[in-house]
Amino acid sequence: MADNLEITLKNNSMLFVDCEPGVSQELSEHFSFFAPGYKFQPLYRKKLWDGKIRLFNRLTNELNAGLYLKLKDFCMNRNYTLTMREDDTYGLPNTKNEVNHLELMKYINKLNLPWEIRDYQYDAVAYGIMHKRGVLQSPTGSGKSLIIYTLLRWYLDNHDENILVVVPTTSLVEQMFNDFKSYGFDADNECHIIYSGKDKVTDKRVIISTWQSIYKLKKDWFEQFGCVFGDECHGFKAKSLSSIMNKCTEAQYRYGTTGTLDGTQVNRLVLTGLFGPVKKVITTKDLQENKTLADLDIKIIMLKYSKELRQDFGNRTYQEEIDWIVQHEPRNKFITNLATTQKGNTLVLFQYVEKHGKVLFDMIEDKSKNKVFYVSGETDTSDREAIRKIIEKQKNAIVIASLGTFSTGINIKNLHNIIFASPSKSQIRVLQSIGRGLRKSDDGRDTTLYDIADELHWHSRQNFTLQHCAERVKIYNKEQFKHKIYEVQI
Repeated sequence: MADNLEITLKNNSMLFVDCEPGVSQELSEHFSFFAPGYKFQPLYRKKLWDGKIRLFNRLTNELNAGLYLKLKDFCMNRNYTLTMREDDTYGLPNTKNEVNHLELMKYINKLNLPWEIRDYQYDAVAYGIMHKRGVLQSPTGSGKSLIIYTLLRWYLDNHDENILVVVPTTSLVEQMFNDFKSYGFDADNECHIIYSGKDKVTDKRVIISTWQSIYKLKKDWFEQFGCVFGDECHGFKAKSLSSIMNKCTEAQYRYGTTGTLDGTQVNRLVLTGLFGPVKKVITTKDLQENKTLADLDIKIIMLKYSKELRQDFGNRTYQEEIDWIVQHEPRNKFITNLATTQKGNTLVLFQYVEKHGKVLFDMIEDKSKNKVFYVSGETDTSDREAIRKIIEKQKNAIVIASLGTFSTGINIKNLHNIIFASPSKSQIRVLQSIGRGLRKSDDGRDTTLYDIADELHWHSRQNFTLQHCAERVKIYNKEQFKHKIYEVQI
């Protein structure tokens, strides 16, 4: 009958859906979304593509296995019958483990972690073991690496296959490796790291790699893994992440971790398909209320410009506006004065290396009496890690860092001030950047974020970066961050 669907777990990445052509068409439309920036794509402009990415393949009748529950909802909402056929190799979709919480807690205690695992971290670990897959959504500072480590150790001690840990940057490869060592793991003998041309072949059971280093490798390389972690999975390119995860056909256990999913580069539906349903572990607000994270004071510095300057912005493009803002000397002097007069360690985040980052570094280094560090994509990974460790021991250091290197995943303790020197409306960048300063410092001080905004509107026309500021305020309101606007004539 047309309303019957029969599914088989083809492998740990894909479901095979046996259905009539009409239902196949419905599935194709249901599991689809508009690609980011589709309106600007040549194929869309030429009307050769409708701009949608479809996760159900009508040619092969395949759907990512993580979408099983959404497929079940699809059938229930339409009164379709869904039956499962067990595969001799891979079994049934959505199988679960039974978790004996007393035994699991005994096992975790035997790991001799440097500190006691928190309730929400334990819940995330238990959920991961029970469901075998999922996207664990937990904010920066909540201890995602400890959750990953505990799940990783449990898998190593209960299964024979290897483990792949995928991260978006080389800095995070080093940081993850060092985090594992700090938890008491013999990472030197158990872990192999891959980035920048490092050897892809090893006899070690745990491989930590950037996605850029491995996504082009052949499928047989990925078949060694029974468990895959995608840390900061929102930061991966969709095609590259899909390529990796779909090649991991033997990985029954698969976990994505991220601080936020809204407005991310990889669509939520894609992540669910590759890893499994989203599990919200805890919120930033909860962590602040229980004093795990530092309180945050956001000061929006609204720079107001003269009538003559604002009038000139009437016909500027977005890029022309950005180029002018980051190279405007009075603005850079204001940021320099702000950075050099703060008490505690300060992080200044910029977007453009040559025309902004290096300029700010020279100006701040020339004026500051304290140590000043510079980090961008040009900085060697080992140097970035060394700078991160040095900062944690400083009292009034200033770090000028690119958003690409220090906005995502990098753990910095004893950070007291953050300055957004470049305008951005990206929710992921804003929240990840804020996360850099939410870890409790040794002196227990709160974190202050200086959000630099530029009011260059002319009559009823708002300039682009002023609109971006409005988007950031929406994020602050959504996350319940306290904030206040201060106007400064420049």
